[in-house]
Amino acid sequence: MTLYLEKPQPKQILFLQDTHRYVAYGGARGGGKSWAVRTKAILLSLRYPGIKILIVRRTYEELEKNHVLYFLPLICDNGMARYHEQKKRFTFENGSIIQLGYCSNDKDVRQYQGPEYDIVFFDEATQLTEDQIKKILACNRGANPNYPKRAYFTCNPGGPGHNYIKRLFIDRQFIGKEKPEQYSFIQAKVQDNSVLMKDETYVAFLETLPPKLRKAWLEGEWDIFEGQFFEDFVDSPKHYIDRRFTHVIEPFEIPSSWTIYRSYDHGYAKPFSVGWWAIDYDGRAYRILELYGCKEENNVAIPDEGKKWNSHEIFKKISEIENSQRWLKGKKIIGVADPAIWQENGGTSIADVAAQYGIYFNKGDNSRLPGWEQVHYRFMFDDEGLPMMYVFKNCKQFIRTMPLLQYSETVPEDIDTKQEDHIADETRYFCMTNPIKPVEVKVETPNDFDPLNMRNSYGNILINR
Repeated sequence: MTLYLEKPQPKQILFLQDTHRYVAYGGARGGGKSWAVRTKAILLSLRYPGIKILIVRRTYEELEKNHVLYFLPLICDNGMARYHEQKKRFTFENGSIIQLGYCSNDKDVRQYQGPEYDIVFFDEATQLTEDQIKKILACNRGANPNYPKRAYFTCNPGGPGHNYIKRLFIDRQFIGKEKPEQYSFIQAKVQDNSVLMKDETYVAFLETLPPKLRKAWLEGEWDIFEGQFFEDFVDSPKHYIDRRFTHVIEPFEIPSSWTIYRSYDHGYAKPFSVGWWAIDYDGRAYRILELYGCKEENNVAIPDEGKKWNSHEIFKKISEIENSQRWLKGKKIIGVADPAIWQENGGTSIADVAAQYGIYFNKGDNSRLPGWEQVHYRFMFDDEGLPMMYVFKNCKQFIRTMPLLQYSETVPEDIDTKQEDHIADETRYFCMTNPIKPVEVKVETPNDFDPLNMRNSYGNILINR
């Protein structure tokens, strides 16, 4: 029996040689991911007789198109393995198996609760949810004690699992029992695939994509991806000072005359979110502070897992902040929150608990699509690169969660509500208030007055009423 394999590309060689416990490969279109999965699965099957391997994709149709049709002539026509169509399994002469699996919804996960596999490949891992990936990983255990236990992930930016894969392999933020030394990422782009680079049509297609999609598919940019809801949000550190064509900026001293708002989204098992906003004389909003109720490990937020603070704990903390923080202390703060916090349900409402701590809210407009339109409107840049909404760089959870949100698959123009959308929701309530800008006080000055003496280092006028 003879096995004929194509010559691997340099990045594919790195993937074939990588022995980390968890390996991700790809990050852009055209990196030769499916070939790398098939080849590594075959080589492992030949190296370790009796090894059990699982290859998972979202649908069986994708498995047939990307793997079955290639495996059949490669390992079955030469008698190296046989394919059992009903079981969706390739069995080698040495006893090794390559099992094909799919997971198009949460119910499909149940089929992986009993079996054990030495190796698991998640082909296009970002198309599965974090919960689905974790549950399938539970079967990546001791089928053969003397054989390696590894999980491999091929991936592109975007999809339900984007946040999870990005956290582990791109941002390298680890929580719980996750060990950094076990994780490896090999980025492969179309430029790393000499075969596809000869296909001028495919390369030209990628190069003519809209700028943001081109960054994701061609350049492997993980902060911009297909299906991203707030693709208009820009975090450009090189413009933190001049504030041009960026929404994230350096903090500065807030003039005492600016109007202050507080937006709130309640949570217990899921995070609660509080945002404080300052409005300047042009009606431009600045998110100056935030309080986000999610658990952390090693100073890393555990995505979408709440602190489980009760209402008294939350509003006591808010009160402490507003009575001590210099931008908030002594100020009239206009609050807005989800109307749901006024529901009594046979007891004291959340809004009533807030009032006990001197924290008051107006009922927010919970209209979703008009609310998102208002957020998008404030993200727009004018001809000089100035938006109507800025975010101080200390508001780290806003900066983390907003770019990760994706469109709903069932409700066009809306966010997928299964995501970590709590900051987005309270931002939406705030934008729907049509925030009131302060009235600028005119001060009579002598002819030799130098206005720069009244400005801070960022050029913001400091006027006390």
